[in-house]
Amino acid sequence: MSGIPSPAYGSADGEHEEATMDGNGSEWFDTVIVGGGQAGLSAGYHLKEGGRSFVILDANDRVGGSWRRRYDSLQLFTPSWAVRLPGWRFPKRSAPYPSREQMADYLEAYARRFDLPVRTGVDVQRISRVGDRYVLSLADGRIEADHVIVASGADRNPRVPAFSRELDPAIVHMHSSDYRNPSQLREGGVLVVGAGNSGADISLDVVGSHPTWLSGPDRGHVPVSIDTWVAQNVAFRIIRFVGLHVLTLRTRIGRRAKVKEASKGDMLVRVKPKQIVAAGIERVGKTVGVTDGLPTLEDGRILDVANVIWCTGFRHDLSWIDLPIFGEDGELLHERGVVTSEPGLYFVGLFFQYSAASNVIPGVPRDAKYVVERLVGRDRTGAAPEARVAA
Repeated sequence: MSGIPSPAYGSADGEHEEATMDGNGSEWFDTVIVGGGQAGLSAGYHLKEGGRSFVILDANDRVGGSWRRRYDSLQLFTPSWAVRLPGWRFPKRSAPYPSREQMADYLEAYARRFDLPVRTGVDVQRISRVGDRYVLSLADGRIEADHVIVASGADRNPRVPAFSRELDPAIVHMHSSDYRNPSQLREGGVLVVGAGNSGADISLDVVGSHPTWLSGPDRGHVPVSIDTWVAQNVAFRIIRFVGLHVLTLRTRIGRRAKVKEASKGDMLVRVKPKQIVAAGIERVGKTVGVTDGLPTLEDGRILDVANVIWCTGFRHDLSWIDLPIFGEDGELLHERGVVTSEPGLYFVGLFFQYSAASNVIPGVPRDAKYVVERLVGRDRTGAAPEARVAA
């Protein structure tokens, strides 16, 4: 699918993008989906199957843009055979795991295949409500809708420690979301802060051309190689079943797993600690500050490096949604993605929305289908239908 030209997705003349103008000059849609990644496209598929009118808004200039912005060497953890959105399986089965570019091309081709009405380059800056309609504020206007499905995720803003501003200006430093390959770096050492999967991948990517330190605690690792046939075709099926049907909000073990996963970092999946050591990467403790312009470790050691890559994750931020949908602890209040306090507002792709797989490819399609069923059922009856929970 590489080499696909810049796309023409569902156009304004398409049967599913039916906008009208209100008295204020705003466009109005029955349903707006915010986010054109795997979650938004899955929801769009089910809306189209149901004959609904809708539009998908995505801030990237192309569908799949969020994948294209990742580092060049990224590979998914989901085997190629298991990458499937509703109605169409990932077609490239030659490689055991899709690359970031292949995944982006798949999403782009998916939008075109089902003629989904995606508008790219549209950044939704705020969601509010006026009367019985939702108002989506854009950089150059606004759109109104009766229903909104937020499928852009909650992790929109890179998390970088405040002390990063104290680094010597000569040090090249960037968040992992801005890193593509070693050509962006200065000659000299590289400190990778954050020892999760991105940190491990990027450390291996740069160590061939730069002395490299990997900072952060060891959170454990999957003990077997995921590149074997057994791992891809047997172990993954078991893990997928557990993630979809056992670790859910319906089960006690699932609810415990949600709390546990939210409080700790991810274990390493593809890269193993022995690979890090064998590559010549030095493992060090947490980076806790800056001394005389240089990063300082928790043991007081100061590293004289020329580059720092912050693999420190993203801030969980839904503050751009200006609606009373959060609890006292700031957490979103919802039931499997349905916001009962704001009729017509839904989410897809959240961390543990219903199961441990809710924010990854195997779990997104099921949650999208559930949310669209709630939306359609509510529109028909004027009230949310009785929840039908499927394990």
